[in-house]
Amino acid sequence: MDRRKALMQIGMSMGYVMAAPTFMSVLQSCNDKKETIWVPKFLSQDQGTVLIGLVDSILPKTDTLSASEVNVHVFLDHFAKEVMPPKQQDQFKTTLNQLAINALNSSKKEKISDLTAIDLAPVMKKALTDKKAKGLPFAKKIRELTIWGYKCTEYVGEEVLAYDSIPGQYIACGNLEELTGGKAWSL
Repeated sequence: MDRRKALMQIGMSMGYVMAAPTFMSVLQSCNDKKETIWVPKFLSQDQGTVLIGLVDSILPKTDTLSASEVNVHVFLDHFAKEVMPPKQQDQFKTTLNQLAINALNSSKKEKISDLTAIDLAPVMKKALTDKKAKGLPFAKKIRELTIWGYKCTEYVGEEVLAYDSIPGQYIACGNLEELTGGKAWSL
């Protein structure tokens, strides 16, 4: 690896670290119980529909909330607009468009607005596992950003991970199972 690439990657990772608190505040401020229609700020409405289906196919609702229920799609839209360089923004949009086309072809549906997470899951899985998948340069990055955005939400930090808003006593050699019920600590 040459120095320029290494410096560029270090710079990008620092940008991600510095931008995370801003975007987490966006996620935390979107906890309204009212049903609102999300209007993407960076993506088109169709790309936003595909993004919602993709994040729910990556992290569906189980005993925890799905990715769209904690507004990961809103985070990704803002992240793409504010943090990604133009080349990555283009790859992001291109990948969403191609995944939508592939899902429409495989599901025999005619409109993007009719696509669901169930329609998009096999297409995304193929994009991640098939080495010959062309036109999908950003599928792996979408999955990584979805998981990162989900793990950084207030819901996961307080409800899924072990959370103590004001640390209590210091126990140097405690058993994780006894202290947190086997959960990792939320930071």
